[in-house]
Amino acid sequence: MISVSFQSFWFPPIVKMALNPWTFLPHPSSFSTESHKSIPSCPPSLLLQPPRLSGFACSILPSFCKGRRIVALCVKEEQTQSPVLEADPSPPSSKTVLVVGGSGGVGQLVVAALLNRNIKSRLLLRDPMKAVQLFGVQDKSKLEVWKGDTRNPSDLDPAIFEGVTHVICCTGTTAFPSRRWDGDNTPERVDWDGVRNLVLALPSTLDRFVLVSSVGVTKFNELPWSIMNLFGVLKFKKMGEDFVRNSGLPFTIIRAGRLTDGPYTSYDLNTLLKATSGERRAVIIGQGDKLVGEVSRLVVAEACIQALDIDFAEGQIYEINSVEGEGPGSDPEKWKELFKAATVN
Repeated sequence: MISVSFQSFWFPPIVKMALNPWTFLPHPSSFSTESHKSIPSCPPSLLLQPPRLSGFACSILPSFCKGRRIVALCVKEEQTQSPVLEADPSPPSSKTVLVVGGSGGVGQLVVAALLNRNIKSRLLLRDPMKAVQLFGVQDKSKLEVWKGDTRNPSDLDPAIFEGVTHVICCTGTTAFPSRRWDGDNTPERVDWDGVRNLVLALPSTLDRFVLVSSVGVTKFNELPWSIMNLFGVLKFKKMGEDFVRNSGLPFTIIRAGRLTDGPYTSYDLNTLLKATSGERRAVIIGQGDKLVGEVSRLVVAEACIQALDIDFAEGQIYEINSVEGEGPGSDPEKWKELFKAATVN
């Protein structure tokens, strides 16, 4: 498992001088701690063997010539339940949830939970092969993968959104220059241009749009937030939030604290389903950008999924942390109580 401490990143000398220890500075929600890690080859358990290989070539490779969708076949593997990603015995959902940024630290867990609950998912990825690495090869009735980049409006083919009822956007990049910035992958391009382009492309019939953002976005000119915002990440996240708020779409914004647990990049679906938040299961939800602290990636992923169906969460912005103690797990009623207690109006 890849585990790189937040303190091990390179930061400008001014940042190290301005704040010590670094761990007291909250962590923007989509900053990935694997930014200096390359993605290894597909795990052996996911290697396709004949006759699946021929089916893979027929169904996936030609789709790159005709369009952007990838149709995947099914690989059955035993799944292990998780304290957070619990199996759902309910019948297939009527939802079709588009996950944007599904190969990231939070996005992976969102997709794994949706699959485990029999909720039809659709992924928009720059590199569709990552979906095979992370989730195996799934039947198209459960998971569709489309190639596209939110930074490029021309990639957002209207066909991607046909039949989509809900969207969870988990895109993001690092706060400070890193290898993840290669190829124009800066906060401005991802958190502002990408979010704006995505919102403009979404159908007005959408039931809910959930955006993962960060605590501190309203305070990017104040210490210590101004240090985290040296390269504009909080400013651009706030611009993305504002565009969502003014879009007319039914939205919920989840501002996460400094992310803990994982990320689980390049592990298969079973590994994701075994992921736990350790002792940090209790959830704290607030409003007004007042929370400062940490949050488990699994808690953020669960909050996004739960927010899809909570009526009074529409048009609301929440911040979220997790602490030691028993939490709501995946119980919808407990999550409703948490969101309700935090909702001002």
